[in-house]
Amino acid sequence: MIAQTVLPFKLEMTNDTLTSQAGLVLFGEFLKALGLDQVLGRELEKPGSARGYAPSRHVLPLVLMLTGGGRSLEDLRQIREDTGLRELLGWRELPSADAVGDWLRRQGEGEGLRRLGRVGKLMLRRALELEPATDYTLDIDASQIVAEKIAALWTYKGEKGYMPILGTLAENGLILGEEFREGNVAPADGNLEFIKYCTGRMPAGKRIGALRADAASYQAGIFNWCEAHKVVFAIGARQAPAVKAAIASIPESEWRPYQDGHIAETVHCMEKTKKAFRLIVIRRPVQQELFTQTGEAAEKEEQAQARYHAVASNRAGESAGETLAWYHQRGEHSENRIKEVKIGFGQERMPCGQFQANAMFFRIGCLAYNLFVMFKRQALPREFWKAQVQTLRWRFFSTAGKVVFHAGAVVLKVGRFLFSLFEEVRQRCWEVCQVAA
Repeated sequence: MIAQTVLPFKLEMTNDTLTSQAGLVLFGEFLKALGLDQVLGRELEKPGSARGYAPSRHVLPLVLMLTGGGRSLEDLRQIREDTGLRELLGWRELPSADAVGDWLRRQGEGEGLRRLGRVGKLMLRRALELEPATDYTLDIDASQIVAEKIAALWTYKGEKGYMPILGTLAENGLILGEEFREGNVAPADGNLEFIKYCTGRMPAGKRIGALRADAASYQAGIFNWCEAHKVVFAIGARQAPAVKAAIASIPESEWRPYQDGHIAETVHCMEKTKKAFRLIVIRRPVQQELFTQTGEAAEKEEQAQARYHAVASNRAGESAGETLAWYHQRGEHSENRIKEVKIGFGQERMPCGQFQANAMFFRIGCLAYNLFVMFKRQALPREFWKAQVQTLRWRFFSTAGKVVFHAGAVVLKVGRFLFSLFEEVRQRCWEVCQVAA
C-alpha cells in the first residue's frame, strides 16, 4: 500500500463494467444503423469453417480502433480488453491482433481488395444519395508512405515505402477512390485510369463536374477526357520546354501585380490535345543576395532569375486570379484530407511486410475515414462537421461510461454534461437506420 501521495485521493479497484470509449460506442451504433456488418458479410469472403470469425469481426474492430486513435494492429488489444465497449456493441469474442494480420494477408492474396472496394462503393452511395448536390469536384493527389519493409521499393523522394493515390470530393471530404501503389510508381502513372475509376464510383444521378490536380496530371489524355465529358479542370503545368516558351512569349505589359509577385495568362495547347486551354502563370522573384545591383540592369536580372508556377485550366468567365484561387483550394480539400487519413487514421505506417496485405489495411483505413465523415454529417450537430478526428476523440469518443445491467436491459451511464448530446446522436442513428432499411 502506498503510504505517501501527492494528491489527496485514494485509489481502489472496482468490479463494475466500465468503458473509456463511451462515445465510440455511438460510432459503432451508427455503423450498425448503416448496415455495415451485413454489407461486409455479404460482400467479403466467408470463413472456411464454423469456428472462423465473420468478416465483420475483422473489419469493424479495425475501423473502431483507427477512429479511436489506434495506430497498429497491436492496438486492437484495447478494443478486446474494453469489456464495457464490447458488451454495448454485442461483441462477445474478437480475433487477436495476430489473427487479424493473418486475415489481411489471406484477403490480400485473394479477392479481398476488390470485394472491400465494393463495400466502400456501397457506403459512398448511401452518403451521396442523401445530398441534394449533383455535381462534385474531384481532387486527386499521390502521397508517400515511408515504410522500412524488406519488400518496399524506393520512391522518387529517395525513401523506401509506398505511393498511394487518393481522389477526394471537395464538397464533403469523402474519399471517392484510392489506389495503393508501390513506392517506385511515378505519381503521373495511370492518372487518367484512376480518374475514370473514381468517376465510375459515383452513384446514379451524381457526376464529377470539376477536376483539380498537380503537375503529375499535366497530360493530354486527361485534358481531352475532361473536354469530352464536360468537366472543368485546373491542373498544375509541368515546366516543359513548350510551357517555358509560352511563358517567355507573354509581353511584359500583360503582367499584373499579384500577391508577392505578378500574374499573367496566355492560350496554350499540347501536341495531342484537341482544344487549347488557358495557361495561368505566376512569376515571383528569387531571393536576392545581400548586396545586389540596382536600376534597369537589376530588374532584367530579377526577371531572368524569376520562379514561375503555371496552371492549365478550361474554366471560363472569370479572371486568372479567381481561377488560381479555386485551384489553390486543393490545399484544404485534398492535401489536408490526405494528411488526416495518414496521421489521423494511422495510415502513415503499414503493419505488414506484404504489399497486398498493406493495401487491405490502407483500404480499411480509407473506409474508416469515410465512415467518420458520414458520422459527423449525419449523426452529429453541425458544429462538429469541420472537426478533425483528434478533436472528436477529445470531446466525444474518449468519454467515460458505466455499463449497468438492470431488469434484463443494458444501460450506459455517462456524465450529465454529455447526456443530451448522446441522446441526440442516438436519435439520429435511429433515423439513419430507417433510411438504410
